Amino acid sequence: MRTGLVWSCLLLSLAGAGCKSRYPPLTPPPGLPPPVRLDFKPPVDRLLTESVRATRTLQREGLPEVRDEAAFTTETRFTPSDGGWRAAQSVRTPRQVHDGRDVPSLSGAVLERFTLRMQLAADGTFVKLVGPEAAQEALRQVAPEGGPGVPEVERFFSPEALEIRTRREWEAKYAGLLQRNLVEGQRTWAVDSVTVDGAERTYLLERTVQGTRPTMFGDAVVLSLRCLDALPPKAPEELKAVWAEAGSPGLSKGVTCEGEQVVATGRFIPVRRLLKVKAVEAGTTLTLTTESQAEALQEEGP
Repeated sequence: MRTGLVWSCLLLSLAGAGCKSRYPPLTPPPGLPPPVRLDFKPPVDRLLTESVRATRTLQREGLPEVRDEAAFTTETRFTPSDGGWRAAQSVRTPRQVHDGRDVPSLSGAVLERFTLRMQLAADGTFVKLVGPEAAQEALRQVAPEGGPGVPEVERFFSPEALEIRTRREWEAKYAGLLQRNLVEGQRTWAVDSVTVDGAERTYLLERTVQGTRPTMFGDAVVLSLRCLDALPPKAPEELKAVWAEAGSPGLSKGVTCEGEQVVATGRFIPVRRLLKVKAVEAGTTLTLTTESQAEALQEEGP
């Protein structure tokens, strides 16, 4: 199993940030429900627990389907830091399954032994990772240098690769949503990618506001998710700006997706996110389904 394909979708479920948002609030057209303000107010002195799982199936023409699954639990704490926020996230009980059988996971062993620390601005913008070299130190604790699978995992957890991937995953979930008035039917976008046979397939992720929904964590904004494999002929200016800020990457044909994202509005809680991405190319079909679910928010300390 290629560890990066699954674990890259699972490293990050949460975070928060601080400076002025580049997305201005919108004035809703007449007749629409009033806007919902999605401010970034992370739960301080609380432990947020989430379950995270992914299923990856690879179908090559004329060959049996290969199925991999990964799952773990994350625990995240937010503390004020440098005018913004520090999010510290640890992983518990990682499990990896290949064609129905549990298999050892070097990536999972690394994740259990280091804490992902993110510096975030006050408004929810990702700033940087703090101490990303801790991941490679954790790898040295669990695997001998040059051992089977070690070089690939070492590249995956290199400080530069970890920061790039974490930033991209955070922005795919929250860029353009925080510190903003949201109305039904409003769309926001982000650039994301999926890896097929070692090559990244890049697409535009479109999020459409569907309304609000009560949850165990309070009222939440509900967004539907879908993928665009090309820039529309009459693309909105905001979409073109998002694409340009990402470096105007080439978009890959044959990538589709569907899903839903639910984010609490009173306190920043990523209640649930489900995304199913399908990439088709030259007789190969990759389907990657990832889901995160907030399970509990508990008080810490005396």
